[in-house]
Amino acid sequence: APPGHTQDGSQDTSFRWQCVDQPIGKLLFRRFLEGQPQFAAAGALWSEIEAFEQCEEVEREALANRLRSRFFTQGGSEHCSFLSASATAPPTG
Repeated sequence: APPGHTQDGSQDTSFRWQCVDQPIGKLLFRRFLEGQPQFAAAGALWSEIEAFEQCEEVEREALANRLRSRFFTQGGSEHCSFLSASATAPPTG
């Protein structure tokens, strides 16, 4: 299927295509998140996860710890209470 279309040829309206894969859609959605007080932490988390994915390997542990304390820990500065317990659980292994 061509970009922006599903296997059956219809327009792709998925969140991934509209708000992650498309630069303008991503920018608009991020601005929406940042402009809404109840969603601002989600927008900040998204930005920080992208930074984590692009950082050097030696920086990952420190950055992961900051992410956990800021977004995943009750009482963190931008605690994302909408995340499930499994999403915020410390890694195992």
